[in-house]
Amino acid sequence: DQHFIWFAIVAVILLTIVLYRFTDRLGKNVSKLSIFAYKADHNESLEVEDLAKFPNDELGEIAERIIKMYKRIQTTRREQDVLKRQLTQNIAHELKTPVASIQGYIETILTDTKMTEENRQLFLERSFAQTQRLTAILQDISTLHRLDSGTIAYEFEPVDIYETVSHIQQETALQLSGRRMTFVNQLPSPLIVRGNASLLYSIFRNLTDNAIAYAGDGTTITLTARQTGDYWHFCFSDNGVGIPQEHLMRIFERFYRVDKGRSRKMGGTGLGLAIVKNAVIMHGGTITACRNEGSGVRFVFDIHC
Repeated sequence: DQHFIWFAIVAVILLTIVLYRFTDRLGKNVSKLSIFAYKADHNESLEVEDLAKFPNDELGEIAERIIKMYKRIQTTRREQDVLKRQLTQNIAHELKTPVASIQGYIETILTDTKMTEENRQLFLERSFAQTQRLTAILQDISTLHRLDSGTIAYEFEPVDIYETVSHIQQETALQLSGRRMTFVNQLPSPLIVRGNASLLYSIFRNLTDNAIAYAGDGTTITLTARQTGDYWHFCFSDNGVGIPQEHLMRIFERFYRVDKGRSRKMGGTGLGLAIVKNAVIMHGGTITACRNEGSGVRFVFDIHC
């Protein structure tokens, strides 16, 4: 039958064309995936024309997504490497100052045979103060490492924030009095949240120490809170000298200092606010800092009930 023969020939030709187009696309995708696998395995650049665009089909879309995901992961790793290098440099820089001071004081004590007992005692006291600062830096670094790595499963239990803040007020009473500062605790009693007592203490203690160190003499610290749904919203503010607007976005970074010379003179480690931020995040919240309308700075943060 002539019609059947011609129909069969046309069908075979059409089927061949369809199969060719399908296998051609499949071959291109497989070829590009092979190039991607080779370059990824040998840590070569993936920014090449061969991997720019895949054929417009399901396999091509999947392959393109795989490569984009891998590129994002590589970019994230590079950024993490840069941050680690910066952190290592910052740690080395922060540790160098107290270590150099201790070394200088002890070297002077050992070499100056005519040193008076009064000067010797003074140098020993200064060395001890620097060891305390060194210990504080190492403790803060250890705390941040545990928060970042999640190597320790923090136990959560009911914690009374009002009682925690009251203890901090008692512990810092001499410092507050020495600087003629007032701490106004307007939290309701009791204020119960489910969290880790140590981390919650770190949040309010670091904010208090920060205000005592930098707000200025004769200022007032005010702490308020209100509950909305499953969260307590806290506002920790002071009416002190405040922080310039350009620094507010970076004060939670590790070792970031608004006034480097003054911060070190006050004995700060540069890690207190970084610990505060990470501890707040551990409790399901967020924290921001802003300038008060009059003067001073205000920290606003949430803690899950």
